[in-house]
Amino acid sequence: MHTRRTFLGSAGASLLAPHLYAAGPAKKKLAVVTTLWADRSHAWHMAERFLHGYPVDGKWHTPPVEVVSAFVDQKPEGDLSAGRAKEFGFKIYPTIDVALCRGGKTLAVDAVLLIGEHGKYDRNEFNQIKYPRFEFFKQITDMFARDGRAAPVFNDKHLSYDFTLAKKMVDLSKTLKFPFLAGSSLPVTWRMPDLDMPHGAEVEEVMCVAFGGQDVYDFHAHETIQCMAERRKGGETGVVAVQGFRGANVWKLLDEKGTAELFAVCLARSQTLAQPTATSHRYPTLAQMKEWVKEPIAHRVEYKDGLRSTMLLLNGLVKDFNFAARIKGQKEPLSVLFHLPPTPNVTYSAALMSKAEEMFVTGNAPYPVERTLLTSGINEAGLKSLAGGEKRLETPHLAVKYDPPARSQYWRK
Repeated sequence: MHTRRTFLGSAGASLLAPHLYAAGPAKKKLAVVTTLWADRSHAWHMAERFLHGYPVDGKWHTPPVEVVSAFVDQKPEGDLSAGRAKEFGFKIYPTIDVALCRGGKTLAVDAVLLIGEHGKYDRNEFNQIKYPRFEFFKQITDMFARDGRAAPVFNDKHLSYDFTLAKKMVDLSKTLKFPFLAGSSLPVTWRMPDLDMPHGAEVEEVMCVAFGGQDVYDFHAHETIQCMAERRKGGETGVVAVQGFRGANVWKLLDEKGTAELFAVCLARSQTLAQPTATSHRYPTLAQMKEWVKEPIAHRVEYKDGLRSTMLLLNGLVKDFNFAARIKGQKEPLSVLFHLPPTPNVTYSAALMSKAEEMFVTGNAPYPVERTLLTSGINEAGLKSLAGGEKRLETPHLAVKYDPPARSQYWRK
């Protein structure tokens, strides 16, 4: 174990070593750090997978991970945390530091589940919710640094609304040398049909047609795109510009050659495509789309290697996530529906927590946190562009490079 002297010692040495990987029958001890724990909140979706377990391939799986402590920032009417603590025998602590130490002075957990989603938090001038993910993460890493030990951390969804803070989170994880994973359930949920972007494909254009609110579901849509786009020839090299569009300008985008084709393919994949009253099985006309979609939103993303991406939020037209790509040398676009099973079981969050569990138990993140670093920055840039009059924003700070995992991590059974 590192002492404080060795922890603060020689440059270039391993500053921290995760302490959880010793073999043995005992369950890993998990601390939950969350903004809110209420019905249908992300703590309900995710933390409770480690209380109840979840279905995998026709069997009920009980993770070898036990929730032993929690910090809950907001406890409005309907809070579930106190009841869950009583039922499952863990304690809720008043601060993050004390939760990680379980009332003592040193790190007393093997893993941390950080959920900064839901609750009442302000929005900034770019319409971003100022969830305190970075602030919570910094308290976690400050505790690691003080103790001289670390544990794997999973961060739900964006790393931060601010790319500079998101980058600091990734940098801290590397400096302190602990496994770090983040992101959305979309890259790991089931796909219909069961297919992937061929590794090393020469991809020319990609699109996701989705639904939902800004700074919430647009991030999901960018992660849908990125988990496919990252598999292209050369791996990920980053994004050079992002532009947001709304209203009539979105429909103009969809008139562009190539983009229009991908849009039609995405709609053909949707299982929720809107229909006129008392009809079914019809492809909507453009006039109907414009009538149903009151505020269309798009982010156009330009990648360093020339790839073009279009993210669309079309509330009133679809209620699912549909991806399409044009690949060089292929006559027909590749397309797939990213399937989100309904409540109450919402097994897509179980798919995501299976990846967190894998990291907690093995000490290895199954895919790069840089994916979520990049999508956090793309989404921020899209919202800034919309707030600034739909201007194209140069994004030299999004020169994020990484290689995807050799095998995609989505559920196949």
